[in-house]
Amino acid sequence: MTQLQPRSSFPTLSRTAFPQSGLLTSALLVLGGAAVVALLAQAEIPLKPVPVTLQTLGVLLVGAALGWKRGFLAMLLYVAAGAAGLHVFAGGSAGLLSASTGLVRPSIGYLASYPFAAALVGFLVQRFGLDRRFLGTCLAMLAGSAVIYMFGLSVLSALTGLKGGALFAAGLTPFILGDTLKLILAALLLPTAWKLLRR
Repeated sequence: MTQLQPRSSFPTLSRTAFPQSGLLTSALLVLGGAAVVALLAQAEIPLKPVPVTLQTLGVLLVGAALGWKRGFLAMLLYVAAGAAGLHVFAGGSAGLLSASTGLVRPSIGYLASYPFAAALVGFLVQRFGLDRRFLGTCLAMLAGSAVIYMFGLSVLSALTGLKGGALFAAGLTPFILGDTLKLILAALLLPTAWKLLRR
């Protein structure tokens, strides 16, 4: 039976591509990770109260590619940029308040989860090398998605008063199909990227 390797023995894609990376390279990778998520957030289906976007695909991919520290910082930068007024959130929106109601945006819990979801995926990749194979990548993406929904649904319930089936109908059910497709896409992209790097 194969033994698990010691903690942090699996390099990330970014560490493999830039083995001698210093502070400047790390800063550029963090900035690039935030930019990738900002770009993917613009692909939106405007559902209410929470839109469907490619945002979460970016969050999970960035966590896997950059590792837990850089992934966390990249998503922290992304959320901070949007909160500060840069139009990087879904549909080119910005700020922590909804433009239509002036109240705290219902998606704020999902946004708050991004640094932690990216960090968890990055940790699993660095600890177990899950991004090398399809099923392993699926497991890492599922874990990251669970963090996003744990935060998102909890805050959505607190803000709207929705409970049970109504809460799931607003904050979970509309995203299941899309998230499944995004998970499969990530599970294809990451092992393929490793194969290309190893050539």
